[in-house]
Amino acid sequence: MQPAVVNKTLMKAARAELERKKKAQPMLKDVRLEDLAEGSCAQIMHLGPWDNETPTITKLHAFITEQGKGLRGTHHEIYLNDVRRVAPEKLRTILRQPIR
Repeated sequence: MQPAVVNKTLMKAARAELERKKKAQPMLKDVRLEDLAEGSCAQIMHLGPWDNETPTITKLHAFITEQGKGLRGTHHEIYLNDVRRVAPEKLRTILRQPIR
């Protein structure tokens, strides 16, 4: 989720500013602003490197099953740190799984 002030106009301006200030940013074209209408979800905080998410995802799926719910679609991740400034062991990521 983004604050209401973050919209397509602001994103377009930020993209233009980055392109003006920095050299070629090939991945910049892949950045998008998207609304998700997921309905009910379960989520968990993962602490540490992204490569070690599997046990956290397993724990989330077990919780969903214990609650008598099922998985719906794929999970998505919300990154709370700047990977360029935070050590991998201190990364915080919300793993959110839509449920039915």
